[in-house]
Amino acid sequence: MNLRKILSLILITLGVVVLVYSGITFRMPGKPINMGPIHIETTTTHFISPVAGAVVLVGGIVLWFVGMPWQKEN
Repeated sequence: MNLRKILSLILITLGVVVLVYSGITFRMPGKPINMGPIHIETTTTHFISPVAGAVVLVGGIVLWFVGMPWQKEN
């Protein structure tokens, strides 16, 4: 299995996962707020849209069948 097939399988899998869960929400630590003796931790919430999942899925399928234009097949 070559790099193109592996990359397309990863894209297809990620696209399906995002579509199955109707989008994915994840949190990352944000910048802490310090006001004197008070220390407040913050988080930043990110959302991956199902539309992005569909685009990634279609991109993986196209990559599987068409290939990378800069890579020559043996």
